Amino acid sequence: MSSKIQTWIDAARPKTLWASIAPVIIGTAMAFSDGKVHWPVAAATLLSAMAIQIATNFSNDYYDFVHGVDTRERLGPVRATSSGLVPPQHMKWAYILTFVLAFVLGLYLICRGGWPVLIIGLLSILFGILYTSGPYPLSYNGLGDGFVLIFFGPVAVGGTYYLQALDLTWPVVLTGFSPGLISVALLTVNNLRDINTDRETGKRTMAVRFGERFTRLEYVMAVMIACFIPVILILFVPGHTYAAISSAVFLFALPSIKAVLFNEIDAGLNKVLAATGKILLIFSTVFSLGWII
Repeated sequence: MSSKIQTWIDAARPKTLWASIAPVIIGTAMAFSDGKVHWPVAAATLLSAMAIQIATNFSNDYYDFVHGVDTRERLGPVRATSSGLVPPQHMKWAYILTFVLAFVLGLYLICRGGWPVLIIGLLSILFGILYTSGPYPLSYNGLGDGFVLIFFGPVAVGGTYYLQALDLTWPVVLTGFSPGLISVALLTVNNLRDINTDRETGKRTMAVRFGERFTRLEYVMAVMIACFIPVILILFVPGHTYAAISSAVFLFALPSIKAVLFNEIDAGLNKVLAATGKILLIFSTVFSLGWII
């Protein structure tokens, strides 16, 4: 694989893409269980969701360079634009074209789901752009966590289900908070790792606003609540007992929780970030299979 291709793959941040994949897996599994699965729609939803996240990552790479946030002291992986691997204009066009691709894929979904899907799609793209750009960037003002929770959680799972079933139920919406919360945990690790450089450059993430201790506890609570939601579901929704097995993913998360709680802030948190992505994958897979059985 050429170095240029690898650079673009790294800029897409593949270790975090489970945040867009997991909700589609769960929403599709719940539609399948209800006998309402629509595979072409599921595929289009998955591709569109991934395109929006990749475009957001490209936009984040570009605007963090513009704002001078990605300094040499940063502990995270090398960023393509700030390191000079990709010219700024190339990255700018990359995020614009990827958002356009997401919109084109979404046209089919709009035809399927109507105006609610149009609104969700436009808001997803808008907030993806505003995440690090505009006069009041979401991630620079401590609003990134809320955006991730809602759009990678109940909106993504509920939207996936609605597009296939053309209906929406409260268990689907509640379930959506699980992948949303684990996605918040992903963001929390990222913000904890970068807390010192973000503070120096004026990027006021939740970690910077509320401090290191809050951020460590935020990670633990996000994972814990996400894993507890399946237990609540089986108490009120009969016939899906096996879905509760996904709560055991909390045990798999214990090494990451320990590292977040007690380890120093250093490059080792990059491994925790990757592990949290795997936690999201495992949770979504186990929950989906359990819900179907």
